[in-house]
Amino acid sequence: MLETLRDMGVEVAIDDFGTGYSALSYLKHLPVDVIKIDQGFVAGLGTDRADTLLVEAIVTVAHGLGLRVVAEGVETTTQLELLRSLGCDAVQGYLLSRPTASKDLPGALDAAVRAAAR
Repeated sequence: MLETLRDMGVEVAIDDFGTGYSALSYLKHLPVDVIKIDQGFVAGLGTDRADTLLVEAIVTVAHGLGLRVVAEGVETTTQLELLRSLGCDAVQGYLLSRPTASKDLPGALDAAVRAAAR
């Protein structure tokens, strides 16, 4: 089923990677495009050496397998800078935006672009 979705142009992501049932073996066997690093690891970036090493390892393994990496739960500029330095492809979290209603999205995107340009 995942192969069929990918053939249709749908990208497949493993959410909350590193917790629960998301095992490394999935990266080898499932047809996925993206892994999303669980916010529990992101929260410790810059303060917990183990979390920083785990995030670095996840990014390295994912990129080695041709996958993109999204970090969940980014709330501080320290986390953002560390993720950039580790080569993380994208981030999401309250540092960038709170959840936004679709009707408010154009204004929120304009504000995000202005903030990123600073």
